[in-house]
Amino acid sequence: MPWKESNKMSQRLDFVGRLFRGERMSDLCREYGISRKTGYKFKERFLNSDPDDWEFGDLSRRPHRSPFATPPEMVELVVAWRERHPTWGPRKLKCEMEKRHSSGVDIPATSTIGEILKRENLVKPRKRRRRASPSPANTRLRESSKPNQLWAVDFKGQFRLRNKRYCYPLTVTDHFSRFLLACEGLENTKGCGVRESFRVVFAEYGVPDAIRMDNGSPFASTGLAGLSKLSVWWMRLGIRLERIDPGHPEQNGRHERMHRTLKAETTRPAKPNLLQQQEHFDYFRKEFNQARPHEGLQMKYPAEVYEPSKRCIPEVLEPLDYPLHDCSKRVSSCGKITAPCSKRLIYLGEALDGEYVGLREYDDNWLVTFMELDLGYISKKTWKFMKA
Repeated sequence: MPWKESNKMSQRLDFVGRLFRGERMSDLCREYGISRKTGYKFKERFLNSDPDDWEFGDLSRRPHRSPFATPPEMVELVVAWRERHPTWGPRKLKCEMEKRHSSGVDIPATSTIGEILKRENLVKPRKRRRRASPSPANTRLRESSKPNQLWAVDFKGQFRLRNKRYCYPLTVTDHFSRFLLACEGLENTKGCGVRESFRVVFAEYGVPDAIRMDNGSPFASTGLAGLSKLSVWWMRLGIRLERIDPGHPEQNGRHERMHRTLKAETTRPAKPNLLQQQEHFDYFRKEFNQARPHEGLQMKYPAEVYEPSKRCIPEVLEPLDYPLHDCSKRVSSCGKITAPCSKRLIYLGEALDGEYVGLREYDDNWLVTFMELDLGYISKKTWKFMKA
């Protein structure tokens, strides 16, 4: 209808006023550029409205009734499920509702559930974030095609409990199945507590082929080859180490995504003490593995996909042997070895405390190797160690 947008209502009032002053309907409709049907419509609206409340704005085009609208009972059911799982989206809610209410209950479409959540103010709009590249830029990182090929490990940022003490959640997931292997609230990030936690995980689920981590303590260090006592122990168990690039958490994106859910469901609010917080972590881990469908697994539970590793943790680690090297040296508790053919002490790092390294003569240098990792060279002229 070509009413002038700048003063639509005044034109309509003027049209009706001139009509009732005796001007012809056809002439007015031709002048205002509208159809006679529209002209008669506004005449009827004028006659049927309250004289003190004449309005000629556009009426709502919403139908008076909608036979296909979602029943109020179903809306209440969706809201109840959302309140039970406040971090779940429409896809997860629909999947679980279909499993739990399969006896003749018609579950709405995912888009309909999403609209219900918006209408009930149960979702908050998220800020659009720049998407990271789906493939890691770090070429040393590999993908997984079955459970236990790769585990991911990290500390979820520390937070303060209600007793004012800090909690440091140590988390371990299987990269392929997203299975949450461990979620332990620790009092600090020192290696001894972390090692004991991993000993329990290895005893229950076996040993993986590789572990992916960041460059922070206790997984790595600023020492030789970035080794820490924990990572050296992993290597001794036959685990390949994968380190993401500094400042690129997206290279461990699956694990970081789990952290977002963990933070939302277990730390807000925090529990009074570490024991109660651990109980909350245990409940979250059970639900995450056994009751939370995952879109990356075709809406299966992680527990349906994961199976323990067949590699068991050895009770005793045999000393390392280097048959292709000229000799081997045991690293002292202060991180030093005695140089070949000399009494000079060479510092390698306390992370290798008690381990054996192999030495092979190359011209004017000695190559120092730990397992399959070349650490560097000892110069025969200066008897100084040079990193590889």
